Amino acid sequence: MAEAEGSWIEGVVLLASGTGMRLSEVLGLPWSNVDLDLAVLRVDRTIAWEGSEFLFEEPKTDYARRTVALAPTVLLWLKRQRRVQNERRLLFGPAWRVGPDVVHEGGDGTPLRDDSVSSAFASLAERAGMPAVRFHDLRHAYATRLLEAGVHPKVVSEALGHSSVAFTMQVYQHVMPSMQETAAKAIERALRGDH
Repeated sequence: MAEAEGSWIEGVVLLASGTGMRLSEVLGLPWSNVDLDLAVLRVDRTIAWEGSEFLFEEPKTDYARRTVALAPTVLLWLKRQRRVQNERRLLFGPAWRVGPDVVHEGGDGTPLRDDSVSSAFASLAERAGMPAVRFHDLRHAYATRLLEAGVHPKVVSEALGHSSVAFTMQVYQHVMPSMQETAAKAIERALRGDH
């Protein structure tokens, strides 16, 4: 996150890190799916590029349609982004690309390309000393941190848009040992009567 700060992909990295959304979901996110008052967003489409044209697609499964709660840091960034984007839209006037009204755009309303974001992220990761980190690893880090913090696997599964809790736990079984240790400590506190 420190390496992404101030870069043109800062918001994309923040949103993926703070929601577990896939890159195609982050880039296809319209403002109409963001509720800044309730601090939630709705995932119900992805974006794909075919040559120089983009198209919005339905999620691959019904489970991928979901509502995700926003952490205060993500919410603050989205509020700032909305204000800055509206100011830029006014400055551009008729040159602003009318259409998708996406959260992440290239400065003129045009949605960002996933290949450009992935390339920029790879450069950021390398500068941060993590050359083997892919953009999709932000999604894995999100899920791992939630599970390590004791968030119920069902909640994590729903936030990720997985088809089942069993699938989530299969993918993140490496987190299980620390979860079991946390559970043992919680039981010990309960048995001793600690609150």
